[in-house]
Amino acid sequence: MQFLYPNVLWGLLALAIPLIVHFFNFRRTRKVYFSNVALLRSVDTRISAFRRLKHLLVMLARMLFIACLVLAFAQPVKKAIENRDLPRGINGIYLDNSQSMQNTRENRRLLDLAVIRIDELLSLLDRTSNIQLSTNEFDGQDQFVSSAGQVRDRLTTVTFSETGRSLAQVYKRQRSVAHKHNPSGRNHFFWFSDFQKSTAGNLADLPVDTNDVVHLIPVTGKAARNVFVDSLWLNVPFVREMQNNVLSVKVFNSGNQAVEKLPLKLYVDDVQISTSSVDLPPNAYGTAKFNFTVNSRGLHKGRVSFDDQPVTFDNDYYFTLNASPAIRILHLYGQRSEQNYIGKIFANDSLFAYKAYSIDNFNPGEVQNADLVVLEGISALDGERRAVMETFLNQGGNMALIPSAQVSQVSLQEFLGPFGIRNVQADNHVPNPEAMQEMAGPEGQSPFFEDVFEKGSHSRLMSLPKVYPKIRWEGVAEPILTLKNGKPFLTRTRAGEGNIYLFASPLTRDYGNFAEHALYVPVLFRMAYLSGKTDRLAYNFSEGHVQLYMPEAPKNAVYKLKNKNLELIPVQTLRGKTLILTLPKSSELQNNQLLGSGIYELEINGKAVKSLALNHSRTESYMDTWSAEELREAFAAQGNVKVYDDVQDGQFIEAFRASSIDKPYWKYFVMAALFFLLAEILLGRLLRAGNKPA
Repeated sequence: MQFLYPNVLWGLLALAIPLIVHFFNFRRTRKVYFSNVALLRSVDTRISAFRRLKHLLVMLARMLFIACLVLAFAQPVKKAIENRDLPRGINGIYLDNSQSMQNTRENRRLLDLAVIRIDELLSLLDRTSNIQLSTNEFDGQDQFVSSAGQVRDRLTTVTFSETGRSLAQVYKRQRSVAHKHNPSGRNHFFWFSDFQKSTAGNLADLPVDTNDVVHLIPVTGKAARNVFVDSLWLNVPFVREMQNNVLSVKVFNSGNQAVEKLPLKLYVDDVQISTSSVDLPPNAYGTAKFNFTVNSRGLHKGRVSFDDQPVTFDNDYYFTLNASPAIRILHLYGQRSEQNYIGKIFANDSLFAYKAYSIDNFNPGEVQNADLVVLEGISALDGERRAVMETFLNQGGNMALIPSAQVSQVSLQEFLGPFGIRNVQADNHVPNPEAMQEMAGPEGQSPFFEDVFEKGSHSRLMSLPKVYPKIRWEGVAEPILTLKNGKPFLTRTRAGEGNIYLFASPLTRDYGNFAEHALYVPVLFRMAYLSGKTDRLAYNFSEGHVQLYMPEAPKNAVYKLKNKNLELIPVQTLRGKTLILTLPKSSELQNNQLLGSGIYELEINGKAVKSLALNHSRTESYMDTWSAEELREAFAAQGNVKVYDDVQDGQFIEAFRASSIDKPYWKYFVMAALFFLLAEILLGRLLRAGNKPA
């Protein structure tokens, strides 16, 4: 036994006071004279030894009262076995506040159940100031230790986080704080979590230091299914107003029970426009399809919704649609075909923002803002022209290069060589109709022709164009159209962050009839579609940032993300034509703000320029958790990892109290002091009663 305040033991010297009172009587004897004692009644005599015994008992009671009172103020404790002869470290508490903790048990959220037990734990640690609280936010407050009262104040502000953490990340962070506080101290870490398998990580990669004791307290809900949207996509990547499209939605059932005919609803601009249903076997995917049409161009806000209980945080999946976005086509020509095949296909369609200039008179700034640059009839690319085009490609632009009848083989090789196109050769002969070569049919499995032809229709083309190839080349390139002899007619080559579409012949009639064939329009349209920069339909919080293509974004502008409940200025970086927004953590928001899933407007100076959809991380939606038995098996070789059955039974509180908390005895000494005080009072009354004459 040890005393927290040993100096108080000097108070035991007060035991001398009862001794002095009882063994030394300072009252002088006074004689009283009576003239006649005959009238005095006879009194019973008491045995002097019995009276002396009662005085000794009163003295003993007083001394024991004083001794117990002094010992109580000295606060005797019995040191815990685990803390004996070890320096004190920290008591780290991890509260899993991920979205899965919204699951319920006995009509209470798992997060609330964990907070109740943490409050009980803080009652045991109330006298310490070495408590550290961590949440999934990993914010700056996690780096410091504090008192139980300060931790209680933090618990009142904890909200659900969009970020999931693995157990290895949690331990590494708590260990870092403990090392700064006391590198050799004995630490206790308490983890309150549902221990999701999808976020906990590999338990085998979690070796715990011998100076640490980790307490795993499972906070589990009732076994529940959970259905969530895994991903969605459009069958035709570009949505056009008043034209039918199909939205495919991939749904996953993470439960052990099949879900039959789950109804799903599609909302566009908060109006339900389509419904579908899907059958989901246990732990399996299913795909629902929605047919829909939008009535106007521009941005539209979409949502796929369904009813799935009891886990509801992921019952809505948000996305955005940009109907008929303008694809910027810049047509630069040196030798343009008389029929202006390029202009006819792009100039008369509202989907394209088409501009045409001579190669000798163009604005380099317009090149950088274009989605697709068509170089038609260009003899050579050198000097400033070449530098502008290289910059355009390196920044993600797409280029279609159509040679002229007088193309410079050397200039073309110098421009294309750095992108892996080699052995460029130009045919200087006059095109001969008899030397025309027939093209091979398009490859239906090519990604370029995906969703262009109806199934099997490409193989039924009755006739194919004939062309006279002006140039030939080799290198690593994706063939899109080839001649029957295997030579390329149209290829796509990765160039910087963009692509080069290289044609083998000019579009004039002297070099064939490709531009007048039915294959020409879908090829040029597809090339333009793939060059258009469309933002993703949806993002999720686990990515941490959002990348948006904004070719005309001002460099020093301040961008805001805003919805009905929240307005914030995220960290922003403009790299070329790409705007990168870093999503804030929940802890970085002001009080009562929550970065929840939904549609957010991107504003510049109060004007909305884009809409983007943010959704919960899919990993949080997998509800399969590690049971207490599985956790014990995983950490069986590590005796300093203690796994408890359940947060509700409070087992860990008593176990931690018994093994790790110093046991105080001051309460017992206070009760003993009160007992001896009462004994003294009773003995005093009995003594006075015994002294009365009979």
